[in-house]
Amino acid sequence: MAERAPLVMLVAGEVSGDQHAAAMFRELRTLIPQVRGIGMGGSAMREAGIDIRVDSTGLGVIGLAEIARHYGEIRRALEAMKALARTERPDLLICVDYKEFNFRLARAAKAAGIKVLFYVSPQVWAWRPGRVKSYGKAIDHMAVIFPFEVPFYERHGIPVTYVGHPLAGRIAPVADKGKVRREQGMDGPGPLVGLLPGSRGNEIRRLLPMLLQTAARIAGERPDARFVLIQAPSVADELLAAELETAPVPVRVVKERRHEILGSCDAVITTSGTATLEVALLGVPMVIVYKLAPLSYWLGRLLVTIPFIGLPNILAGRRIVEEFIQHAANAEMVGGEILRILNDPAYALRIRDDLVEVRTLLGEGGGSRRLAELAAELLERPAR
Repeated sequence: MAERAPLVMLVAGEVSGDQHAAAMFRELRTLIPQVRGIGMGGSAMREAGIDIRVDSTGLGVIGLAEIARHYGEIRRALEAMKALARTERPDLLICVDYKEFNFRLARAAKAAGIKVLFYVSPQVWAWRPGRVKSYGKAIDHMAVIFPFEVPFYERHGIPVTYVGHPLAGRIAPVADKGKVRREQGMDGPGPLVGLLPGSRGNEIRRLLPMLLQTAARIAGERPDARFVLIQAPSVADELLAAELETAPVPVRVVKERRHEILGSCDAVITTSGTATLEVALLGVPMVIVYKLAPLSYWLGRLLVTIPFIGLPNILAGRRIVEEFIQHAANAEMVGGEILRILNDPAYALRIRDDLVEVRTLLGEGGGSRRLAELAAELLERPAR
């Protein structure tokens, strides 16, 4: 460490992980200005100054069937990262989410004597809890984003630190929704409904047609409703174009000012994942939807041990927003719930009040800074 600038290897495979890793590395540079970063990720990590050796764009798939179709590409990326760890010998490997990939990488790095920090806990508390011991052998420290995860790892003797969610403190309800709508040309007397079809290609293909059908269902009863689709940075225009060309109702697509526009919506339909917490922090009533390939869904039902998939519901410990999964994710059911939110002010207010609880549970912010402080501390420790 005294002879050269410390080298950190960061690995993220999805859009949210790319953003979290970038935010953490910026904080780490304020603590250790000479630190260098290499690894796998996307545009956010590259802009933060990390030397990206493998671009993760296109690697963010979910579900066993989906992973099988991309197995060759994912396998090549994993072998490239293992080789990079062996040749560059980083002082610390920081695995950011992307659980199965990073578990295998962490195991290889640990065997080579490289310290490993795993950030964003694999949800072993929700499915396959027996794997927690395997993670304990593959890492030096687990950094978790939810407070209820700490006792789970402590019970298994795994070093763990609650750093908080990286979105907390960075996203807040929009103060003047009318102003945002006027500035974006979305002003009008009717409700504004946000559509979040996801950041992965397979999510878009599976969910977007249903979301557009749902929009038509809503417009059938509320012709004054308007619809805005928030396009994730990882989603190519071409992926959306074919579906939107034949959309049964007009849908505005936006890429910029994501949180402001989401926060100005009256209701949002969102795919399960990090986006649900973004919407929760904005205080907007939502409906969570998700679909997997039939085999992935069937296996998931056998393995998952908790009653919810939506993070706001998991955090609250009860159903505060509705979830529509697989066959239930259809225009009739999802549209009916959105119409209830739009037409019943008392119901919408109850959801907003419950989302305040989720915002409280996520903490006051500073998660990226606390993670960077933990990484700096681990850089000074010997490998265990």
